[in-house]
Amino acid sequence: MTQRDTRRTALYELKREAYEVGANAVVGVDLDYVELSGAGSMVMLVASGTAVIIED
Repeated sequence: MTQRDTRRTALYELKREAYEVGANAVVGVDLDYVELSGAGSMVMLVASGTAVIIED
């Protein structure tokens, strides 16, 4: 899986979880990459944001 695929998956999961709690948008999204091994062969991506309801 490429870094682009990983980012896409993380953002999709963030949106899905926001929808599950009744939100229709996510604001203040932050993506953090954390190296898990000394050689840089394992990287964890953490996506966070605030689920909100935007009204028309």
